[in-house]
Amino acid sequence: MLNKLFSFIKRRKTTYKTIDPDEIFLDSQNLPEFNVHQFEGKIEKPIGKSVFAIFYGALFLVCLAFVFKLWNLQIVQGETFRERSENNRLHNTIIFADRGNILDRKGKPIVWNTLNPETPDFSLRVYATSTGLSTTLGYLKYPAKDSSGFYYQYNFDAKDGIEKIYDDQLRGINGKKILETNVSGYTISESVIEPPKNGNDLTLSIDTDVQKKLYEAMIDLSNKAGFKGGSGIIMDVRTGEIIALANFPEYESQIITDGTDKDKINKWLNDSNNPFLNRAIQGLYTPGSIMKIFVGLGVLEEGVIDPSKKIISTGSISIPNPYVPDKPSVFNDWKAHGAVDFRQALAVSSNIYFYSVTGGYKDQKGIGIANIQKYVEMFGFGTSTEINFPGEKFGIVPNPEWKKKVFDGEIWRLGDTYNTAIGQYGFQVTPIQSVVAVSAVANGGNLLIPTLIKDSTPVIIKNVVLDKASYRIVKEGMRLGVTNGTSASLNVPYVKVASKTGTAQIGLLKNQVNSWVVGFFPYENPKYAYAVIMERGSSTNQFGAVGVMREVFDWMNLYANEYLQ
Repeated sequence: MLNKLFSFIKRRKTTYKTIDPDEIFLDSQNLPEFNVHQFEGKIEKPIGKSVFAIFYGALFLVCLAFVFKLWNLQIVQGETFRERSENNRLHNTIIFADRGNILDRKGKPIVWNTLNPETPDFSLRVYATSTGLSTTLGYLKYPAKDSSGFYYQYNFDAKDGIEKIYDDQLRGINGKKILETNVSGYTISESVIEPPKNGNDLTLSIDTDVQKKLYEAMIDLSNKAGFKGGSGIIMDVRTGEIIALANFPEYESQIITDGTDKDKINKWLNDSNNPFLNRAIQGLYTPGSIMKIFVGLGVLEEGVIDPSKKIISTGSISIPNPYVPDKPSVFNDWKAHGAVDFRQALAVSSNIYFYSVTGGYKDQKGIGIANIQKYVEMFGFGTSTEINFPGEKFGIVPNPEWKKKVFDGEIWRLGDTYNTAIGQYGFQVTPIQSVVAVSAVANGGNLLIPTLIKDSTPVIIKNVVLDKASYRIVKEGMRLGVTNGTSASLNVPYVKVASKTGTAQIGLLKNQVNSWVVGFFPYENPKYAYAVIMERGSSTNQFGAVGVMREVFDWMNLYANEYLQ
């Protein structure tokens, strides 16, 4: 048995080939051309068969593991994963960008964003309250979901005002992410594909402190004297930047945007006072005697009267009626002013004086309706101010063609010229037109495009080239109106103001009035112009729009004196 075992081992021995002596004694160190560092001249031993056996064994185990895993997924847990695949969903979803903030000229937020307590998907819009700016700022609608909870409206839908006009700048660009949710709607995982880009901030020319005070002063007067609405504007006569623009009544941007207080929204929608109207830009009003500023410039330019010549106002004039000779047409002044020259007539707002120098009376020549139309249109009435705001109204400058069209072919009469000269009859203007026109008087004839954006490049529509003396005399008349005329309540010690008031009777019974005040300050070096209209007040009340500006000036003296310098 042992002999057989030794015989078997002997047969299994590896037989090696005989090695020649020169191969045994070959020494790489003796051959300088060999690079030993590159393993030249080395004697290499072949890899043993056991190494291959181990490799194949490991490969077999790996394959076995894959087969087991595949069997486990497909056979053992196949139903479970099929159900999970059915219940889980991968879908793209929006990452909402924040809208840009809206700031006032000093960097104070007027409109900004805050966290949404109900859903973190997008921020909520917040509007400063009690500023009288809602019809200017506008409102928006939030992104909307369907009944399954998925968004079908991906953007903030700007609906009106600044929010809509500058939507491209404010809106930003939404991002994207992938969400995996289960059948219950819970998020299992998410991955951001594109990050959102927030909108850019917008800086307005508005000073919110001045704005708020102007609005409060208008509300105060309304409560005291029963005015049903109004609008006020303060504008830089050098740049066209609007410092304040207030309207009332108006809706609240916050409530409309939130959409939660249905009762208030329905009340606004059904309010006959139209709180959705931006009165400053879209409201048309009979201007009354504020038109005497611009008519007066035409009178001076046409040279029909020496500005120092006086005309006596006894309270009325009578014009013969060719159809009923015993019943002359009577045109009244609002009081008997006595003898007044041009400056005094403007200061006390004498109707008789302006009847005489526009339509003519006795031996006093008038400039006529064509020149009235010419000069008031020079200052932008009857056309656009080109403000970047939709829905601006152009108004009406009465003339013979207009009357023929509106009143079924009726001819123009002298009385029509008289009434047009004092801003009555069919005259219609907007507050924005009025403040732009007064600014042009203040700055020497530059008709500027008004703007709500800070640091805008001033744009002059045109330069109204008139004799410098004409501008000077009108300004002196407006200053006299403060020191000794209808704007006497603005005669304050801390700033010199130039002003003109206007009162227009409205309604079938003429028992309501629109009260105007326009002007500029400081008088010697004009920087700001203003226009305020208070609408539909009682004709018997003793308070007018001039009271609004007095309250604003008193406040400025204490809290914003830089505007009075």
